[in-house]
Amino acid sequence: MGDFLNNYFNIGKMIKEKQEYKKQMARVATLPADYQYVFQKIQHHMWQFVSGAGYDMMEVQYGLIDLSEEGAANGKTILEVTGEDVAAFVEELLKNTRTYTQDWRSKLNHDIQKKLGNKQQTGFWAEPWKID
Repeated sequence: MGDFLNNYFNIGKMIKEKQEYKKQMARVATLPADYQYVFQKIQHHMWQFVSGAGYDMMEVQYGLIDLSEEGAANGKTILEVTGEDVAAFVEELLKNTRTYTQDWRSKLNHDIQKKLGNKQQTGFWAEPWKID
């Protein structure tokens, strides 16, 4: 419970995180226009999957800014940094981040295991109306 309160109701932490976020967005504003566009698209996509307070997602985002700055400094295009399949790139970024997708998967599996347990099914259509 303390972790929950620390993440959701810690005003000092929230102010600090907001200040850090503004600093990071100022870094994005210095990137080439193509980098900014792709960053914003990735950012929007990533935040659709955030779980909890989102602090772990912020770390992923800041890492993306670092990667973007490095790519721009080396004269690479943004698609040379991310690859042509930007969605796959984002999936890889989020691989070790807690997302709602993981929560939904866990809930689905938990609910089914709770209901069915180790019982053997008598067929695919066995009493479908009784599933919670």
